Amino acid sequence: MGKFFSKLGNIVKWMLIVLLAGSVLQVLMFRYIPVYTSPLMFIRAYEQVSRGEKIRWHHSWVPLEEMSADLPLAVMSCEDQNFLIHSGFDWDAIQKVMEERAEGERFRGGSTISQQTAKNVFLFPTSSSGKLAWFRKGVEAYFTVLMEFMWDKQRIMEVYLNTIEMGDGIYGAEAVAQEHFGCHAKDLTRNQCAMIAITLPNPLKFNSASPTNYMYRRQSWCLRQMKWLGHFPTREEMQKKDGDAE
Repeated sequence: MGKFFSKLGNIVKWMLIVLLAGSVLQVLMFRYIPVYTSPLMFIRAYEQVSRGEKIRWHHSWVPLEEMSADLPLAVMSCEDQNFLIHSGFDWDAIQKVMEERAEGERFRGGSTISQQTAKNVFLFPTSSSGKLAWFRKGVEAYFTVLMEFMWDKQRIMEVYLNTIEMGDGIYGAEAVAQEHFGCHAKDLTRNQCAMIAITLPNPLKFNSASPTNYMYRRQSWCLRQMKWLGHFPTREEMQKKDGDAE
C-alpha cells in the first residue's frame, strides 16, 4: 500500500510539473504571437448553433500600433484607470467592491484589464460558485501574475483589445470598427473609442452602433476621464520613463 501511494504521489507531482511548465510556455508563447481565438469565441459559437442560429464570428488580429491611439486610453479610462501602475491587481478597487457587497450595494466588478485578459485568453468563462469560484479566481490570479511578469503593459493591452467581446459575435478592435462603424481600428474617432469602451461591461446589452441616451451620458463621462488621463504611452515612452526613474 505504501508503494502505491508513493507512485501515486510521483504521478501527481509530475502532472503538476507538466501543467505548470505548460502554462508558463503558453504565456511566453503569446508574448510574441497573435492570439487568434479564445475560449469565449468557441462558447458563443456553440450557443448560437444550439439555438439554431448561424454562427457569428467576426475577429481580425491587428497590432496595437494599428489601432486608434484613443482606444487603449478609452478602455483604460473606463475599465482600469490604474492599469499602468498596478502589478495586475488593483487592491483599492477590490477593497471598494468588498465594502459595497458588505453594505448590500449594487454589484460591480473589480477586475483589472490584466485579470480580464488572463480570463479571456486562458480560461473558460463558465459560471461558478463556492469553492469552485475561488479555485477559478486562483487560476486567474496565477495567469495574471505570469502575464505581468512576462509581458509589458502594451502587450497586455494589445491582447485585451484583440480578444475582448465587443458585440454579438464581435471580438476585438478591428472587428467592432468594421461591423459597427465601417472603418478600420486605426481610423476610429475619439468619440467612437469612448462609445466602444463604455459597452465592455456588457457588450451584448449595450450596442456601440445603436447608443441609448444612457450610453451617450456614459460616453461623455468616459471622454472626460480620457482628457484627465492624457494618453496611453507607447513602449518607447514607457522604456524611457523607466530609464529616467533608474
